[in-house]
Amino acid sequence: MKQIRPFLLIAMMALTSIGVSAQKFGHLNSRLLLMEMPEIKSADSEIEAYSKQLLTQGETMVSAFETNYQAYVSEANEGKLSALDMQKKESALRTEQETIKKFEIDMQNKLVAKKEALYAPLLDKVKAAIDKIGKDNGYTIIFDTSVAGAIVHAQESEDVMALVKQELGIQ
Repeated sequence: MKQIRPFLLIAMMALTSIGVSAQKFGHLNSRLLLMEMPEIKSADSEIEAYSKQLLTQGETMVSAFETNYQAYVSEANEGKLSALDMQKKESALRTEQETIKKFEIDMQNKLVAKKEALYAPLLDKVKAAIDKIGKDNGYTIIFDTSVAGAIVHAQESEDVMALVKQELGIQ
């Protein structure tokens, strides 16, 4: 019985090494892939247009604030305002400044939300294509080389970029 155990151990190790050596690895650079997708270019154009729209709105707010501030300074320098009127105008200007600051934060959040909404279906499409290529071609793992430091060395790894691009219909 003791002689059978070493044989089983050796047989199990051999089967395990066969399973490990049969693994197939692939890699691609998802950042480059996304840059080549026409849908991403379209999404980026839409985001840029939305950004310009928000910036125009913000510039209008800043311009109105500057006009109101200059009017306040002019009236104050000419002595046209009482102390109470000065306090009211200063309070209104502070409120206007806070509104502009809030708008800037909201603008950034809106741009991030817009990008996420436009990119999500495209990223899902890429993920589905990579999964399909992985299954159809027997890849155990497909690595993303666009992540810095994710892969230091890749032995026997195939670049699957062309296969994924073909699956996505990108020339």
